[in-house]
Amino acid sequence: MGVALVYHNLCDGVLEEILMLGVTLNKQRDDVLKVLCLGAHSDDIEIGCGGTILQLIKDFPNSEFHWIVFGSSESRATEARASAHVFMKGVKEKQIIVKGYRDGFFPYIGGAIKDYFEQLKGEICPDIIFTHYRDDLHQDHRLLCELTWNTFRDHLILEYEVPKYDGDLGSPNFFVRLDEEICQRKVDYILEYFESQQGRHWFTEDTFFSMLRLRGVESAAPGKYAEAFYCRKLVFWEPVRYG
Repeated sequence: MGVALVYHNLCDGVLEEILMLGVTLNKQRDDVLKVLCLGAHSDDIEIGCGGTILQLIKDFPNSEFHWIVFGSSESRATEARASAHVFMKGVKEKQIIVKGYRDGFFPYIGGAIKDYFEQLKGEICPDIIFTHYRDDLHQDHRLLCELTWNTFRDHLILEYEVPKYDGDLGSPNFFVRLDEEICQRKVDYILEYFESQQGRHWFTEDTFFSMLRLRGVESAAPGKYAEAFYCRKLVFWEPVRYG
């Protein structure tokens, strides 16, 4: 999987792209890539990083996935499990967990959720963690991000974005370029498996494609589309040490 880090320069009032860096995971195609996906609600993972997950599975067919949804009603839990299975179709080693923490109340029951994160730390050592954006205006999303960083101190953490009424989109610095086929699968799966959300004004094909297209523009994606993340820490080069 290639990702794009884009740097810009403002010169004489004109914004120019001055450097595009491609970063590749330090893994071979047949290696086991361990991925931890964290979402506050049933559709968050799919909306925030579903395309990237499909691309990872394509590039690393031996990937192991741990997919955890923290807050869900019984009916939405059924949707969450079905969607997770279809997104991870073909993955041999996968674990899907749907918890029942109360929607909208995560900061007020944070002790119980923190305990669960401590349990996770002893069970999983992932190569990549997908979690919510630190400055997300939804309190449940924000708490999960804080606990991700509190718990996993030595890992690649990518914070995904979820479009919403609050208007909290920022300027991400990490892009995964995607082709149209991957994006169409992502959007089709979301619309098919989350029937309970169909009445929401924002839960539409054009919403999801507009996000993918905008981030594709920002990363100069050859296939027009991309998902974007916030990467707070990244070791770009690890020198070889001798002696």
